[in-house]
Amino acid sequence: MIDILLLAILGIVTWCVASEGAWGAGFIFVSVLLSGLLAMNFFEPLATFMSGNVIGSGAWQQRWDSIALIGLFVGFIFLFREVTVRIAPAYMQVHPLVHEIGRWGFAALTGYITMAFLLTALHTTALPREFIGFTPERQNLFGVVAPDRQWLGFTQYVSEKSMRNGALGHIFDGPEYVLPNHQNQVWPSFPIRYASRRASGTGTVAPPPVSKDKADRSF
Repeated sequence: MIDILLLAILGIVTWCVASEGAWGAGFIFVSVLLSGLLAMNFFEPLATFMSGNVIGSGAWQQRWDSIALIGLFVGFIFLFREVTVRIAPAYMQVHPLVHEIGRWGFAALTGYITMAFLLTALHTTALPREFIGFTPERQNLFGVVAPDRQWLGFTQYVSEKSMRNGALGHIFDGPEYVLPNHQNQVWPSFPIRYASRRASGTGTVAPPPVSKDKADRSF
């Protein structure tokens, strides 16, 4: 079931973004990409703040992570969308071939990023550890690729490289787990920690293992 839902998200987003033309699709792609990275960076501090200052019960401690993550993602997209409309308010003509390649290429990338981000957000929800075919350790797109782990890897890479800040590097999800019984033996802490929380039914996310060179999970 989860595979079909992901494929539907990919198709719908691709079709909608492609209708914006080459320039519009390019702007939307950049907006979605930056929105996803910023949401991943700030959702945990925001969820902690909401849990401490709004509703802090056990059930809501599980809900705030997904609410903050998806809320920030949508909010940043609307913000960047407004900015790009002001930057390029008029339709700009391009060569027909470039137009077709550009709009469908950027649309497909936008659809894949959106699908990968929402699949990642499922890890933070207050749902069972496994549901409608979703399993943290599984390659959740027809058993072929794992868009959520690809997105987590990209987020970590960006935090280590282009958005690196400070002497410690400020790694998003640097500490790793070793799972010898799985095909991929080295895992980031993000899916394991949230899977453990969903399995236990508590609102507490287990802290990642301490690493000297990867001690900070923010950009």
